[in-house]
Amino acid sequence: MDPSACRHAPATTRNRDPLLAVLRRLLPPAGTVVEIASGTGEHAAWFAAALPGLVWQPSDPDPEARASVAAWCDGLANVRPPLALDARAPDTWPVAAADALLCVNMIHIAPWAACEGLVAGAGRLLPAGAPLVLYGPYRVGGAHTAPSNAAFDADLRARNPAWGVRDLDDVVAAAAPHGLRLEETVAMPANNLTVVLRRA
Repeated sequence: MDPSACRHAPATTRNRDPLLAVLRRLLPPAGTVVEIASGTGEHAAWFAAALPGLVWQPSDPDPEARASVAAWCDGLANVRPPLALDARAPDTWPVAAADALLCVNMIHIAPWAACEGLVAGAGRLLPAGAPLVLYGPYRVGGAHTAPSNAAFDADLRARNPAWGVRDLDDVVAAAAPHGLRLEETVAMPANNLTVVLRRA
């Protein structure tokens, strides 16, 4: 590992074990998981080490993030080199197929077009019955689930008007034309949700 390349997101150490517990139940025992917007790479390294039967394909549009992913995942035989992938352009994704897709903490820190591209790409890549697993804060029925999420949303929108905590109904509606149906939501730490969309 090249420590100088490793980025660190403090939230990762708080949510990685609860999220892993959900992924153990949702992901297939074998196959390829494509992670969209892998960020620091800490999740990829943690999940791939815990789920050795799966091949992990990280991705991120940011070259510094990809360098961090590569550093964190150094030595893990079931992790492929991170790909340059922009969720907003699903027709150009450098991925031919996937058995599951995972996207952690991207939808609210990206323009809405990234969510639209994510569900379009998932609809194209995933076979019937395969999951798209999302994690992060969401509004439910138009309302924030906690005051802290409302404050976070206001901060995001102040930093970039194109960002913000999304309403779960809007995400589900965007996914539907691509053959993705909401299967379940799982309450997670710090007022986040794991959202499971399943390919019809």
